[in-house]
Amino acid sequence: MLANYFRYPDGVAPNVLVLAYMLIGYPLGIALLCAPSPWVAVLLGVPLVAHTLIISAYLFHEFAHQSIFKSRELNERWGILTTWITGACYADFQHLRRKHMRHHVDRADVITFDFKAFLKASPVWFRKLVLLLEWAYVPAVELIMHSYVMVLPFIKAERYKERGRLLAILALRVTAFALLAWVSKLALLLYGVSYMIMLTVLRFTDAYQHTYDAFAILEGGAIPQDKVRDRDYEQHNTYSNVVSVAHPVFNLLLLNFSYHNAHHEKPAAPWYQLPKLHAELFPPEHVQTIPMRTLLANFHRYRVSRILADDYGSVEGNGPDKAANFKGAVGVSFLTAV
Repeated sequence: MLANYFRYPDGVAPNVLVLAYMLIGYPLGIALLCAPSPWVAVLLGVPLVAHTLIISAYLFHEFAHQSIFKSRELNERWGILTTWITGACYADFQHLRRKHMRHHVDRADVITFDFKAFLKASPVWFRKLVLLLEWAYVPAVELIMHSYVMVLPFIKAERYKERGRLLAILALRVTAFALLAWVSKLALLLYGVSYMIMLTVLRFTDAYQHTYDAFAILEGGAIPQDKVRDRDYEQHNTYSNVVSVAHPVFNLLLLNFSYHNAHHEKPAAPWYQLPKLHAELFPPEHVQTIPMRTLLANFHRYRVSRILADDYGSVEGNGPDKAANFKGAVGVSFLTAV
């Protein structure tokens, strides 16, 4: 019976398991944040909430590609649920989906808000504050991008009709967080920590998956035809920053999102098929494969300079230091591209 709902025959078991993990793990994690023992809240609650937030974000990506269910309506409904869990619900699901599809079609990072131009035009004290927070590993740019989504209906005429919806969502979420604070102020603080962990994990993964050009486009609009952006360009500017080459099971921590070349080769392939697809398409030492452990130093070294950098840096050759000059992207999350 369940097989009638899922897009692929082999998707019943893996999808039921991951959806159950999200639906059970997220509220359970919040309950653990409210535990009388702070140690339980910190050591069990925070990791569980943070990880279910991460999985929810990557499930949103699957629903955006309609790779879970046969029905477009079911993918959309579940996708909306994941936006509520991840805090991306201030944007319309279809807006998020369309902008992400442009990332695939245009072979570019098509974003909504040019935060670099915004920071350069901001008062010096504000720009320095953002850079200081980024130095301290606080994802300030991501918070700015999420905040922009929230204020968008109030500053762009083409989104004015969404103001009522956004205010209603804001009222519901503020009420929910107020109730959480009423139960436990520590739980509310730790939820914030969990959310920051999610943003950091997502931005670390996003940072090293492309050396595309970025274009800030709100509605419609074409990107400049200044170069050939064909399938060859796509694959040569896409990287699989795998959690582990030797132990593929660890990539499940990110719902296999790190097999990014395979995903771009077949965007409709579901998350559980990507390891096999990656192995079929690319040799073990493929030039586009970069283990995450080799990128941790980059994430630290360029954490401030990448914010206002003109490009993402480069990957050169295929040696152990091929990604030494890979600064990485910032502010390209599919949760804020509306």
